[in-house]
Order: sequence, then structure tokens, then C-alpha cells
Amino acid sequence: MPLKDPVLCKRIPTDPWGEPKNRHYVGYDEFVKTGGYESLRQAITMQPKAIVDLVKASELRGRGGAGFSAGLKWSFLPEPDGEQRFLAVNADESEPGTFKDRMLIEFDPHQMLEGIAIACFATECDTAFVYIRGEYHHEAKILQRAIDEAYANGVFGPKSFVGKVNGRTLNCYVHRGAGAYICGEETGLLESLEGKRGWPRIKPPFPAIKGAFGRPTVINNVETLAMVPPVLTNGVDWFKSMGGPSKLNPNAPGSYGPKLFGMSGHLNKPGVYEENLGVKLSEMIERYCGGMRNGKKFKAAVAGGVSMGLLGTDQYDAELDFDIGRRYGVLGLGTAGMIVMDEDTDIVAATANIVRFFSHESCGQCTPCREGSGWLHQMFQRIMAGEGRMKDIDLMDEIARSMGTMPGTTICGLADGTNWAVKTAIEKFRGEFEAKCKPSLVQVGVNIGA
Repeated sequence: MPLKDPVLCKRIPTDPWGEPKNRHYVGYDEFVKTGGYESLRQAITMQPKAIVDLVKASELRGRGGAGFSAGLKWSFLPEPDGEQRFLAVNADESEPGTFKDRMLIEFDPHQMLEGIAIACFATECDTAFVYIRGEYHHEAKILQRAIDEAYANGVFGPKSFVGKVNGRTLNCYVHRGAGAYICGEETGLLESLEGKRGWPRIKPPFPAIKGAFGRPTVINNVETLAMVPPVLTNGVDWFKSMGGPSKLNPNAPGSYGPKLFGMSGHLNKPGVYEENLGVKLSEMIERYCGGMRNGKKFKAAVAGGVSMGLLGTDQYDAELDFDIGRRYGVLGLGTAGMIVMDEDTDIVAATANIVRFFSHESCGQCTPCREGSGWLHQMFQRIMAGEGRMKDIDLMDEIARSMGTMPGTTICGLADGTNWAVKTAIEKFRGEFEAKCKPSLVQVGVNIGA
């Protein structure tokens, strides 16, 4: 069932509920007049554990990549010991094809700030760091403006109404990254936040136990935190009325609530659209994006940021929920950034570009990722230069399948992004690879006679 009314885009004009040209910055006063910070005022009347339990019961899952339960993540923090605890907000958004968090920060940042304040109250954190992508110069200034307004009106600071309840001083800071893809990985983000090189950490210990500056830390994505206030105000049943349970296992976490989808590529109307989880890719393309550009046919789509791999031509009706990985042979829903490709797309060239990106962004800490992504990049360069061999296809597939956290050879998932892009492209479009490669000739000696 289509989404009836916008939730995250309530104040951001978006098709079909409003004209994007009418978008503007929603400041504190306008935010409050339209119901803003009411959820926070409700939250401070509750026990912190009750808020955690409510978010857990809603099955709100992370909107930044892995889709892990937000409430369950909050519950991992140990009991307070009187020392500092942190909330790290992942606003790095460096996954190619992803631009939904940028929209939230640029036009309605207070809904994220309200979610931050609720999350800090629920988990008894003292300080929130919003780690924002280095290239988001404009958005960082807007976010700082919103934070200043929040301080001036008692959301943060020594006189915050949150502090009056729990006796803590709640602070929120913007921390600007330097443009490294790897800092979107949560432990790489923490290393960068501490002023060190953005190298992912070995886990355990997990951030909930030993995170920023060695203290318990919650890490949530922008969209995830923006979704917390509506869940708190409207309740679990309201949230679960959108989306649905897992279609693979009724006992597994479901795909509930609305979701922002970043639609780009060969579309008539690319953009960010809000719809319930479980909507079909074809419906997003035809109903929201005005169909394929120039009347061309659909060929493929990046499943949700380039690290998720490719949906094939026969997967035009793929349902966009957290089951997408096991149902359609991709890594997952990821950030729900869909890059749509038409019939004229050179899949080999597109995959080569993805591999070039991952090879460049590998931090170099793990040998299989550092060397494997480099080898794949070189092999793609050879194929694109017309010097590829048939055996290169199987060799690339073999390399891809031997690198990443899933084979257990790397610390973080950057290598998985590389390998899923390669192996889904080869699996679903092998004919295109073969068309660019030369037959491999192997000389064989034959003895005739006794």
C-alpha cells in the first residue's frame, strides 16, 4: 500500500505532495509551529529504558546501510558509571548514489536534532558528534545554524530541558570529515573523530562498550535518528502499519515504516522520494520518477549504493526492503540509493568505474582489500583497453569472492562492496564481459602412436 502522507518529508515539499522548487530551510520557530520538539518533551516524561524498549518494539532498523535494529543497538550500552557516554551521528554519506541525508540536513535539520536529543536522553549520553561528510560545505553551515538555534532554545547546553530532568549537560557538535569513504564505516568514523587516521577497528570490542575516546558510544545514521520522533509520538502500531514483516522468515526482523529512496541515473525525474519499505523498484521508477529517460528500456540498477551490487534486467519488480539481498542476489538494501541504468549502458564500463572507486578508497590496512581491489582495477583496465582474456572473467570472480568480511579476510566491509559489485555484474551480465574478452588459447601437445 502506498504511503498516505509524508513523514520525513512533512516539511520538505516532495512529489507527489509538493513541489521541490518550494523547499526552504525550516528554522526552529517554523519547526515548533508544525509540531517539532513535541516528541522530545514527551520523551523526558518517560523512563530512558521505556524509550529504548519502545524503539526496539517498533523494529526501527538503521537507515544507513546494514539495517540493524536501532533499539537493540541502544540496549547494548552498559549501565551508566557516571563518566561520559557519546552518540556519534553518521552524516558522512559517502556511498556513491546516496544523497538522502543531505536533503534532511539542508532543509529540515531540526528533526534530526530532535532525534539526537531523544536518543541521548534514552541512552544517557552526554555529548553528540555529528560527523558530516567533508564535501558537504553548505550543509555543514546549515547544520551549525540549526544547532545554534537549538542551544538558544534549550534543546542543548547547560540549561537544556533535557538536563533539567536527568541532571546532565547535553551538548551537540558538528565534526567535519576530510572526504574519505572509509570514514562512513562506523569504527573508521570513530578513529577520524578522535583525530587519527580513518582506519576501521577490529571488533570486539564493539563501540557500545569501547567507542569514541574509549567510552560507550551509540552510532546512528541521520535518517534513523530523524525517524525516532515520529515513532515516539505515533507509537509502534502506527509505525508497523507501513511496510511489513519479513517475507522469508516470519520470526526475523521486518521491514517497517517509511523510507527515503535516492533515485538517480537514467530517469526523467531523479530525486529523493519517500515511500513505504517494500515498494517495487518499477513503481518507484514509473510513479515517482516519470519512467525511464528517453523512453529507453530498463537494464540494471544499483541496489542501494554501489557497494550493494547490481539488480539484473529481470529484477525490475524487485521489492525494496531489507529482504532484498537474499531474494534478489545482492548484498542488501544499503542506503536505498538506486542508480538506474537503461538498455544502452555498458555494464562492464560501469563496474570498472565502481572498482576504480573502491580501489582508490581502500585504506590499505587489510592485504586482501588493498591488493585485491588493485588487481581487479588493473584487470578491468586491461579489458576496457581491449586486451582482456576469457580466463580473466573467472579470475576476477575468484578474486572478488575471496575478499571481504563475509569470507573473513578483512576488518570492514569495503572489500565486500568491491566484490559484490564485481560478482553480481559477472553473474547477471556475463555475456557482456565475454564480448569484450579474447578467447584464451592454450597450446596442447599431442603424441600420436605407440
